[in-house]
Amino acid sequence: MKHKGTKLIIAGTALLVLSLGLFTYNIVTDYLAGKAADGAATAVSEKTGTVRETNDAGEAIIPDYMLNPEMDMPCVTIDGVDYIGTVTLPSIGLKLPVAAELTMPVLKNSPCRYSGSAYLDNMVIAAHNYRSYFRDLQKLSSGDTVIFTDTDGNEFEYSVKETEILQPTEINKMTSYTDGLTLFTCTASGRARVTVRCEKIKEHS
Repeated sequence: MKHKGTKLIIAGTALLVLSLGLFTYNIVTDYLAGKAADGAATAVSEKTGTVRETNDAGEAIIPDYMLNPEMDMPCVTIDGVDYIGTVTLPSIGLKLPVAAELTMPVLKNSPCRYSGSAYLDNMVIAAHNYRSYFRDLQKLSSGDTVIFTDTDGNEFEYSVKETEILQPTEINKMTSYTDGLTLFTCTASGRARVTVRCEKIKEHS
């Protein structure tokens, strides 16, 4: 009986150490991800163009994306990764870079475009549920402002419309929103997706 009790103590201690190790790993991973995103957001902002509203003759300039909404979104390259701009969520204190294409290695260091385009009002942005990324998406309230700025300096302002929980298999539903912008991340369990729909209210070019 004493031998059995010793085994239980050893097993319990091992589980505790494993839990602490996992907790520490998650904290470190979150911290490093946030640091990488901060650096990329700053670099993208520094390379973002300035929009001219009029030409030398004082005539209004129509942005390229308005003339051709189907155009590819312009990119800047930082450390070998292409970025299409930044997304800002003022109510939860976030400004994050947005990579042009979702790959698992890039997703560890930045939110990524999952599909669509800001010019067609159907862009979907995905990010891990790190504290420094999209963990607090559920704290967004209806009417909160979300801003996406492309690398040409065009700014698109949105208002949070609704939050819903989608299953990983509901891809068509995830990408079918065409009134603005969709943001999503995994739930804490990883079994579903917290999905925030944002309606476009204005654009600054």
